[in-house]
Amino acid sequence: MATANTNQDKKRKFEEQFLPLMDNLYNIAMRMTRNSADAEDLVQETYLKAFRFFDHFQEGTNARAWIITILTNTFRTKYRKYQKEPIQVDFDSIENFFLVDEIKPQIQPANKSEAKGSEEITEILKAYVSDDIIKALENVPEQFRLAVLLSDVERFNYQEIAEIIGVSVGTVKSRIFRGRKILQKQLLDLAKAKGIVGVKK
Repeated sequence: MATANTNQDKKRKFEEQFLPLMDNLYNIAMRMTRNSADAEDLVQETYLKAFRFFDHFQEGTNARAWIITILTNTFRTKYRKYQKEPIQVDFDSIENFFLVDEIKPQIQPANKSEAKGSEEITEILKAYVSDDIIKALENVPEQFRLAVLLSDVERFNYQEIAEIIGVSVGTVKSRIFRGRKILQKQLLDLAKAKGIVGVKK
């Protein structure tokens, strides 16, 4: 009877901590796998592993970071090998690319005061192409995509991202920097295609 009560208590605590995060995990899994069926499988396996190792979770620590770490590790070990070949990126073509320099002269006068940096420009674009940002992010190579996703979408800090994906903070910063450049260039192309900004003559 005591064992049954202990298991029920564990189940209750686990559900309280982690079930509210399911939609968030599914969204992240979709960005990783780019396939709804695989995303569902990834989330299901993540929850099974999380429950199995729930005794290792320290009460009061960041539950979201803990389970996203499991999600990320599961993806890297099981699902990554089934992914298509990574998209080839010409880094020379984006090395000196800054979205703010490209788009700033083309923004409507009312928005010019907001054009102070790449973050502000990205925010301006988000108002118009929020649905397309996800598509653009999916075209960023996986190692950079995951770093940008955890930083700019999930709002983890550098140290948390380093712990989640198992690399150094310096590597995290480098991946985010390059990932943002790739993403911003794609966003500019989308903005031009939608007529949000003009094409330079």
